Amino acid sequence: MPEETSNAHGSDRHHIQVQDDDDLLYWGERFAVSHTLLRHAVDTVGTSAKSVEEWLQAHR
Repeated sequence: MPEETSNAHGSDRHHIQVQDDDDLLYWGERFAVSHTLLRHAVDTVGTSAKSVEEWLQAHR
C-alpha cells in the first residue's frame, strides 16, 4: 500500500506551508501549538514537518 503523502486538506504532510491558512490550522492543531510558535519554528528550521516537530519538542 502506498504511503499517504497528504493531510486532510490535500497538503503535503511532510512540509508545512505557513502561508496557507488550512495548513497553518492543521499543523497548529497537530502539534498543539499557537500559529505564532509554529511560524517561528518554520522560520528557524524550515518547512520539514519532522524538523519542526523536533524543534518544538526541544523548545517547549
